[in-house]
Amino acid sequence: MSAASAFPNMASIGELDPLTAAIPATKVEMTVSCRNLLDRDTFSKSDPICVLYTQTVASREWREFGRTEVIDNTLNPDFVRKFILDYFFEERQNLRFDLYDLDSKSENLSKHDFLGQMYCTLGEVVGSPGSRMERPLMGIPGKNCGTIIIKAEELGNCRESVLLQFCGNKLDKKDFFGKSDPFLIFYRSNEDGTYTICHKTEVVKNTLDPVWQAFKIPVRALCNGDYDRAIKIEVYDWDRDGGHDYIGEFKTSYRELSKGQSQFNVWEVLNMKKKKKKKKYLNSGTVTLLSCLIDVEVTFLDYIKGGTQINFTVAIDFTASNGNPSQPTSLHYMNPYQLNAYAMALRAVGEIIQDYDSDKMFPALGFGAKLPPDGRVSHEFALNGNPENPYCSGIEGVLEAYYRSLKSVRLYGPTFFSPVINHVARYASLVKDGSEYFILLIISDGVISDMAQTKESIVNASCLPMSIIIVGVGSAEFDEMIELDGDEVRISSRGRFAERDIVQFVPFRDYVDPRGNHILSMARLAKDVLAEIPDQFLHYMRTRGIKPNLSPPFYSSKPLSALALPAHPLQTQI
Repeated sequence: MSAASAFPNMASIGELDPLTAAIPATKVEMTVSCRNLLDRDTFSKSDPICVLYTQTVASREWREFGRTEVIDNTLNPDFVRKFILDYFFEERQNLRFDLYDLDSKSENLSKHDFLGQMYCTLGEVVGSPGSRMERPLMGIPGKNCGTIIIKAEELGNCRESVLLQFCGNKLDKKDFFGKSDPFLIFYRSNEDGTYTICHKTEVVKNTLDPVWQAFKIPVRALCNGDYDRAIKIEVYDWDRDGGHDYIGEFKTSYRELSKGQSQFNVWEVLNMKKKKKKKKYLNSGTVTLLSCLIDVEVTFLDYIKGGTQINFTVAIDFTASNGNPSQPTSLHYMNPYQLNAYAMALRAVGEIIQDYDSDKMFPALGFGAKLPPDGRVSHEFALNGNPENPYCSGIEGVLEAYYRSLKSVRLYGPTFFSPVINHVARYASLVKDGSEYFILLIISDGVISDMAQTKESIVNASCLPMSIIIVGVGSAEFDEMIELDGDEVRISSRGRFAERDIVQFVPFRDYVDPRGNHILSMARLAKDVLAEIPDQFLHYMRTRGIKPNLSPPFYSSKPLSALALPAHPLQTQI
C-alpha cells in the first residue's frame, strides 16, 4: 500500500521524477572512503576527489550527480560530503564512482589525473552486509588503483511518522441555525513559497469546541524532512453544498509540534479580512495541540541491513502452446540477436533481486515438458538437469540452463502452477525468524490447468515469507492470472481466504517498447512487478512481530533453508 493510500486525505508527497513518476521509498545517504589510492603527485601525495554519476533508464547516458570535497595530500581519504539519493527497490539504479587527483581549481575533470573508477548499483550497496561495500578501483590497465568503500545509511527523517491530535476552543459561529461544523486542513510549504495540502481532519458537527480524532502522517509529508519549514493550518466550517466557510488560519512548524502539549502549542486562529474590518477583533478562536507521538517506522532497508536474504527462484513454462523453439513464431525462439520474452522477463526481474542475495545462487525450475531419456512429463524439473541441486550461478547461469533445457526437453503440457509454488513454499516454511524471504517468478504463456490447486497453494503460502510474481507472455487472455493477483478480490480456496496478497501479475506485452528499446521494456516491467514486494515483505514481518537484526550475521554460502531441507525429488510426474 502506498503512503498516499494509507492516508486517504493526504496529497501526494515527494518530488516527481518525470521518468519514474514514483514517490521514492526513502532517501539513502552514501559516504565514500578510499584506501591506497595511486600517488600521482611528484613532491606530495594525491589530492583526491570523488565524482558520482547516475545512469538514466531511457538513454543509458551517465550524468554527473555530485562531487565530494577535495582532501589534500592523502591516499586514504574519508570524504565528509555525502551523496543523498532517492532509493527505489523496483529499479536498477546504476552508479559510477570516479576518483581524480585535483591539480588545479579547474571544474573540468579532463584537466586532472584520473585515479580509477568503480561501477555498482544502489541495490548492491544497500544489499551488502551492514550496507557497507568495499570494491577495487579499476580503469587504469596494469595498475593497482586501491579500493573504494561505500557505506549507505537510510535517512532517519524519512522514516518518522507522527500521531497528532488537536482541539478547538471558541471558534467562530458560522451556521445560522446552529453552531459551526469545524474541520482542519494542513499544508506543507514548498521551496517556492507555495503550499501543498497534506492532510484533512474529519468534520466535528455542531460545536465551537471540537476535539478532532488523532491522525497519523509521515513526517516527510508534513515538512519534507525540514523540521523548521512552515506548516499552515486552515480552519473551516463544513457546508453540505461544498462551499465551506473559512474561519481562519495559523502557522507552526514540525519542530514546534514535536515539543508536544505546552502553553506554546496553543494558536490563535486569525482571519485577516475580519481583522482589517473590525478594530476590536482579537481572533476567531484558538486551536490547541493535545498530543504529539513520534514513531520511527521500521523499513524494508532495516531488514536488508540486518542481514535478511532475498531468495529468488524462477519457474518457466515449457508447455507446447509456446510453439516450437526452432521457429521464429515461438515464444521460446532462441534469436541470436535479441532476447525472447521469457529471457527478457527473467533478466528484468532477476538482475534487480540478485543484489539482495549474498551468494547469487538461484534455483531455476521448468514445468510442462517431457524429459529425457524416457519422455516422462514433469511439472517441477531443474533447468540445469540436477534435481538434487537446481541452483544456477547468477542470472547468466539461469539463462544458460534455460537455453540448454530448450534443446533437451520436449514441450508438452498441461500448465500446472501448484507444484512450483509448493516447491518454494517447502523452503519458506522452514524459516520463521525473518532471516530469509522468498520470491518466486513464474513466466507462462496462458491458461492454467490446475486453477483450484494453484489457489490452494497460494492461500497456504500467504502465511509464509514469500511473494509470487507472474509474468504472462504472448497474446493469450490472462483472466486466470488476473484472478490470482487478488487486487480486486482476495483469493480464496475451499472457504479459506489468503492471509495477505502475495501475488503480482503483469502481461509482458504491456511493457514492450514500440521503438524496440528492450532495455526500457525491461526497466518498466521490473518497476511494476517489484513495486509491491517491499510492502508485502513488511506486512509479513510486522504481523509476526519480527524486528530487524541490529548487527548483520556472517553469511554462509547458501541460505539456511537450502541447507536444512533434505534432498527432495524435484520431478512431479503425471
